[in-house]
Amino acid sequence: MRKSLWISVLALCVASCCHAWSASIPAKSPCPRPQAGSTVEEPEDLRSQNGVLEAELTASDAAQANGSTRYCYTDAANRESPNLRVSPGDLVILHLTNALTDFSRGSTGATRAHAHTHFPGNPCTSGIMSPVSSNLHFHGLTIPPVCHQDDVMKTSVQPGDAPFEYRFRVPKNEPPGLYWYHPHIHGFSKQQLLGGASGALIVEGIERANKSVAGLPERVFIIRDQDLMNPNALPAKSEPVVPKFLLDRDGDAANNGTGFGKPAKDLSINYVPVPYPDYPPAVIEMMPGEQQLWRVLNASAITYLNLAVLFHRSPQPLGLVAMDGVPMNQHAVQGESVDSQTHIGLPPGARAEFIVKGPAEGETGLLVTRTVDTGPGGENDPNRMLAKIVASANAPESRSRLQSSPEPLPPASETWLGDVSPVRVRRLYFSEKLADPNDPTSAVEFYLTVDAQEPKMFDMSSDIPNIVAQQGTVEDWIIENRSKELHAFHIHQLHFLLLDYSGRQVNEDFLRDTVNVPYYDGRSLVYPSIRLRMDFRDPNIVGTFVYHCHLLEHEDKGMMGSIRVNPATPMSEHNARTPCSAGDTPVTCKNFPLRGNSFR
Repeated sequence: MRKSLWISVLALCVASCCHAWSASIPAKSPCPRPQAGSTVEEPEDLRSQNGVLEAELTASDAAQANGSTRYCYTDAANRESPNLRVSPGDLVILHLTNALTDFSRGSTGATRAHAHTHFPGNPCTSGIMSPVSSNLHFHGLTIPPVCHQDDVMKTSVQPGDAPFEYRFRVPKNEPPGLYWYHPHIHGFSKQQLLGGASGALIVEGIERANKSVAGLPERVFIIRDQDLMNPNALPAKSEPVVPKFLLDRDGDAANNGTGFGKPAKDLSINYVPVPYPDYPPAVIEMMPGEQQLWRVLNASAITYLNLAVLFHRSPQPLGLVAMDGVPMNQHAVQGESVDSQTHIGLPPGARAEFIVKGPAEGETGLLVTRTVDTGPGGENDPNRMLAKIVASANAPESRSRLQSSPEPLPPASETWLGDVSPVRVRRLYFSEKLADPNDPTSAVEFYLTVDAQEPKMFDMSSDIPNIVAQQGTVEDWIIENRSKELHAFHIHQLHFLLLDYSGRQVNEDFLRDTVNVPYYDGRSLVYPSIRLRMDFRDPNIVGTFVYHCHLLEHEDKGMMGSIRVNPATPMSEHNARTPCSAGDTPVTCKNFPLRGNSFR
């Protein structure tokens, strides 16, 4: 009896001590990040099996000592931002758990976490938009804008909600390429994207559209921006002297027009930070002289990229094969089409897929982003390094390699968008309101307005769409920029054809979902504009969805509109599929001679 008593007491003490010891070990912080200068690791791949991709994703956040907050999506194995790899026709089932915490500053300056009050309700209709709300937008996919698929107007998951199921099928005719997922909580999108909540979604089969990439190893690089790690640092001594540092209207470093100076935001590549002022580059390892397909996503909240690869300061050819998930030769005869570029412009939200040849053994190269002129009202996006490309015979094998002998994709069954007459032309424009017309830094509201409507900040609670279109039709949209900063137009659920850019007629045989609209210089007699052919033919897009500037602080502050696409009628279906005839005007019925990515 006495022996058993002693054993019980001993067990109690051990248990108590173990509990105290385990309690003293700090819990692993969510959303960990690598150190500056680290080797770039690729996201883990979650692949569909037997036509189904089913996975768990958890939205988490973590307060940082500098007052910022990290955000991330993790899978069941706690891996950040996994690549979702699917094939056309696959069923995707994602179970989203919201584990976000509301962090705020206490009176002592210490960061405190506050429990979020949970109000049980239907995530499909709640429409709650708060710092701890979460949802998923599948940028670029042509899937229905309804709850459990790709609705961002009402769908909002709160902490404490049961895991929320997303269930959709990738269309069988979805172009193979790079897409992505991220939260779309109006008013808080910028905050969550700056924190890192984003990941790649890859529709397999690009080698079936373009044989030039068959058999190549592939790499996925996600470039994100974040608040400056060293906001009070002086520029590096290697930089030329620049004009005095100024804040733009949103409180970031203003564009100084020199290509140098303090940036508005730091950048990272696959979460490896490349901080101002010295920009210590991340490391990308390649086999000497190896050709790879790089899939690059600009998941920044506000930063424009202008990518180049340099060997001995000399720009190298980049074999562009896809933009915004769409192969460059979508309209051309399928073969080995490669569009050689020395630099590739990517506004926030855009993607590019291109062939890169590594340096020779013993040599290094640089992945850089060149300066972008965002206008006198824009942020500063200067020249800076992103990664050092190191040629090494010991470089690890790429995790993924494209098929060597792919079966070609079947020919498109639908008339090429450029050969379809639009049923109407609409005009929209970007504009900004200054609280003080004499102070260019005082903009407080952002608008994206349909011509003849009153400029208003977007109201997420309104059920009245700004535009009503009909499925089965095609329209031309002319979008002006009446502000003095660069904007990036994006529309959900569909791709469009760029016809005209700032008065220059273009000839592109691929589609986009995000494009720049050049800024107004304040002197020209006309506002700069672009002309887009909008494709409303796919029945998947019936419903209500949004279009907006993909600089997320602009979107959060009202630069967004909604469109309702009604079901088709027999007449609209006929109109959309009628090719141009001799009596149609050239501006609506043909493509044009300008070609090349430039910085659109």
